[in-house]
Amino acid sequence: MSFLLLKALHLIAMVCWFAGLFYLPRLFVYHAMSADVTSQERFHTMERKLYRGIMTPAMLATLLFGSGLLWQHPALLHAAWMQVKLALVLGLVVYHCICGAFVAKLKNNPQLRTHVYFRWFNEVPVIFLIAIILLAVFRPS
Repeated sequence: MSFLLLKALHLIAMVCWFAGLFYLPRLFVYHAMSADVTSQERFHTMERKLYRGIMTPAMLATLLFGSGLLWQHPALLHAAWMQVKLALVLGLVVYHCICGAFVAKLKNNPQLRTHVYFRWFNEVPVIFLIAIILLAVFRPS
């Protein structure tokens, strides 16, 4: 597969993954604020479908296409900026898994955390996105 096609697929998958990383914690905010069982069940269904049907496949595609790019250009693995970027990506994978744990826990305990907690939790991927994009664009040495 050509480098440019892999790069395009990597970016498309990354955008889809981040869309979920931004939206799922917002659903957690609404879930934590909901008081009736019908709303809580609706939010759980939305969270589960987003996590399993969109976010996880997009994450796996991001990692697959990114790995393909590195396979084509293994020298990038020796660049300090790439090592930092990969560490940040690993952090995002951990954040993704924490989101999955919240999906499962909120089903039985909608007031697991406050809506304020989830509002702050929702900001975490923004920090990762800014750092990863700056590293990829400027490639500091």
